[in-house]
Amino acid sequence: MRRLLLLLIFFFLSFSCHSQNDNDNQAYSFKAGDRFGTGKWYMDREIAHVMGYQGINWLERPEREKEENTNRLLKNMNIQGDDVIADIGAGSGYHVFKMAPKAKEVYAVDIQAEMLQAIQDKKEELGVLNIQLVKGSERSVNLPENKIDKVLMVDVYHEFSYPIEMIASIKDALKPQGEIYLIEYRAEDKTVPIKELHKMSEAQAVKEMNAAGFKLKENIDNLPWQHCMVFIME
Repeated sequence: MRRLLLLLIFFFLSFSCHSQNDNDNQAYSFKAGDRFGTGKWYMDREIAHVMGYQGINWLERPEREKEENTNRLLKNMNIQGDDVIADIGAGSGYHVFKMAPKAKEVYAVDIQAEMLQAIQDKKEELGVLNIQLVKGSERSVNLPENKIDKVLMVDVYHEFSYPIEMIASIKDALKPQGEIYLIEYRAEDKTVPIKELHKMSEAQAVKEMNAAGFKLKENIDNLPWQHCMVFIME
């Protein structure tokens, strides 16, 4: 009896894993690509590796404001005092701490505990009360449903291992009139000094977001190196 039970458990686990892999393979493919890439593809785009917490100094580099014009980005977002905002892939909290004084509440979402700890340390140092830390996963942002007015994703979407599942979870978290601000280095501009794997074209972003049930409201073309694409639910 015990042997039969173990065989049944093994069969169930094997079937579950096989079914999950089958579902993944319907949307994602695996092949050689960029030597710095993951080898995992979605809609003809190779997914990039997640930047580790070891790169936190690069996120906080002094020249970042000049290169990315974060202040202009925040103006593009038109943050209101009653806005609830989620920064997905918040990293060290570079944008989080700039948005917090303008918004009602900011959710800082990241999959790396070290990044969240850096935000927590700074939050305590500055005495900021309206920042909520959330440990996300590869498949979910782990946010409350129908809670978020605006989602900010800065140079992170192209690193999602499961973009379909992640955008679906973001969609659940957004209010009906919510907006996604998708910020990605412009693949169309060869002068932008970023590896091609970490860039994205407007056409590619629109294709993927359309598949997830979002449409492009506008692409605000006023940042030095990045697209500022605003998506809303269709």
